[in-house]
Amino acid sequence: MTSPTQAPEQAQAAYEPHPYIGGRNAALRALAAWRMEWPGAPRVVILTGSPGTGCSRLLTGFLMLCDPEYRKGLELDAFDPATVPPDLPAPAVPSVAGLTAAQTLWLLADHYGLPATRTADIFPELGQLPLSGRPVTIVVPDVDRAGPVRGAGEPARVVRDVLKPLAAVDSIRLLAEVPREFAAELAESLPPGEVRIIDLDAPEWGDPEGLVLQAEALLNPQFGAPELPFTTDPAARRTLAEAIARQTGDGAGSRLTVHLAVQSILTHPEGFDPADASQLPGSVGEVLDLHAQRLDAHPRTLRQILAPLALAEGDGLPVHLLTPLASAVAERDMSEGMARGMLLAAPFIRPVERADEDVPEDERTLVALQHPGIGEAVREGIPDVPGAQARIAMELLEAVPDQDWAKAGEYVRDRIAGHTLAAGLLPRLLTDPNLFAQADPVLLRAAVEALPYEQLDAPARTYLRTAPLLTRTQAPAMLRAALLETAFVEDGLPDYAAVLRAALPELDWHTLWSVSVAGVDGVTVGRLAPSAAVPEGDVPDGAELAPLAVAVSVVPQGTPGARPLKADDLEAPAVLVHDLATGSVIDADPARIQRPSEDERAASPLGFSRGADYVRVWRRGAQKGDEELVTALISATPFTGTDISAEGVLLVATARGVKALQIRPAKPVTPDVPAPRAAEPEPEPAQAPQAPQAPGPDAHPDA
Repeated sequence: MTSPTQAPEQAQAAYEPHPYIGGRNAALRALAAWRMEWPGAPRVVILTGSPGTGCSRLLTGFLMLCDPEYRKGLELDAFDPATVPPDLPAPAVPSVAGLTAAQTLWLLADHYGLPATRTADIFPELGQLPLSGRPVTIVVPDVDRAGPVRGAGEPARVVRDVLKPLAAVDSIRLLAEVPREFAAELAESLPPGEVRIIDLDAPEWGDPEGLVLQAEALLNPQFGAPELPFTTDPAARRTLAEAIARQTGDGAGSRLTVHLAVQSILTHPEGFDPADASQLPGSVGEVLDLHAQRLDAHPRTLRQILAPLALAEGDGLPVHLLTPLASAVAERDMSEGMARGMLLAAPFIRPVERADEDVPEDERTLVALQHPGIGEAVREGIPDVPGAQARIAMELLEAVPDQDWAKAGEYVRDRIAGHTLAAGLLPRLLTDPNLFAQADPVLLRAAVEALPYEQLDAPARTYLRTAPLLTRTQAPAMLRAALLETAFVEDGLPDYAAVLRAALPELDWHTLWSVSVAGVDGVTVGRLAPSAAVPEGDVPDGAELAPLAVAVSVVPQGTPGARPLKADDLEAPAVLVHDLATGSVIDADPARIQRPSEDERAASPLGFSRGADYVRVWRRGAQKGDEELVTALISATPFTGTDISAEGVLLVATARGVKALQIRPAKPVTPDVPAPRAAEPEPEPAQAPQAPQAPGPDAHPDA
């Protein structure tokens, strides 16, 4: 009987290779056996290998066979039957590239429509799906690319917080593409026989003929290669393809090495001798060095040009930053050689065009490496990566106009945290409140969360406390600044709040004061007669004092400074009175506090509407329906009380306490105020909407 993971050797020649993969039949047979639940096939398959070995390409080709619609365009009868999975509904494929572990989980929850409200609920809910007749087959690609910031260690969190719990659910069939350093850790968490590791660098999964086919296809003018003596002649093409594959071997990075070797040859064929084996590389690093030598350049020059791209965050570098950052890494001026250098680097880089209208013109074209494996090869040749990252960070700081983060370019503003994290300098960066407000909160939060908490100073801890609210709401920069201004006042850091007010004079509000009080059940504004607010003897003879505006909070009896409403009832609440302007506690008889009448409230220029975790402030119009939105205050915890004074002081209470904000209604209406949401009990990392599209942050209660 034929093994499900190995087709008969004599029959292989009769089958066509997969058009996208061009080989890897042994691995495809193992994946197909997993998909069809062949007797003895493992429930969990871990696909791994070194960068450039072809894991992602193999997985993409396999998913083509798993997609009912895509299968229709393939001639499946020409393939080895053992490599073709059965025609079943497509598996869930939550790509984790750029996402956090929590986002990945919510991606799955949305895909299956789970009624989960916390991340901890997702795994049991997935385990219940088979009872309704819904199979749970999940393919998780790109774990090596997880996380918005490379140095934050998100791949490890995805393995430990997502893949291990998924693999532990007996009813889930899981296929995951993970970095080699985590493959054994994931496998060890499962009983023997339930898991199989497919390491494409291992000899048992070798595919030397597939490597030849890859090189031969890349050299073929039919697929875009230029017409050269060794590309147009089939025999010469085959001979060169075999030589390239033989020199490369079938192990670490072999697929990428073949691809880059051919691109190097075809981009600059002058001086290339197909018969000279010394011109053929055995690794990605050798491709770089041999390419530079063929073009009469020093290999160090090419690596210095590529170094900023190997250290870059996100999708690539804006073109205008490449030269200054290359100079910073090389510690010498690279500007003169960059024009020729870009031709030298051409086989290894690619442009990334961004069509988003919000992207500035000078950042719409990025430059990136062709493959992450090139970056790894370049980084291995940098003697001091943290030092290089530190020089990049310093260069980015120099690129901030007037040291004003609001004027900084998108890459500088949003990605400098990733570079300083890699350099070990991030704590030094986390001192500017304006950066907290202007930087992308998803990226900055990921970088800050990667630091040990004890390394964070007080302002960074305030940011870390506030960041889930910023990412959940996707608040624009001005609202982020206003929320942070309040957070600094709450945490006793008024100087940092003052920096934000000075840097952004158009802030929606200024926080007057904030006090930590437990159990506040409601708040109202009021006025206290002068005789009740000022001690006798402190009023000059003949002076007339205006009533004092106060904030009145309903609190539990026994709260320091509060007066009970009913002295003879120990269960009755008490009243805590604060000066509305300063927050000073006032010992006043509650009976002497005057509340605004309905007519006075109606005549006030501002009104408000409140949800569980938001308060919207409106400017009243001449007629009903003419109201104009002024701002919206959003809270990470539900509001327990809200009121607004005639002077525009918004008084709010939450589980954290009471605070007063001076609303600034003279400014134009605030754009892009996030839509209100129900209060959510368990703030956690960013979340995601429907699979398989990449999610926006924090779309679920674990925000």
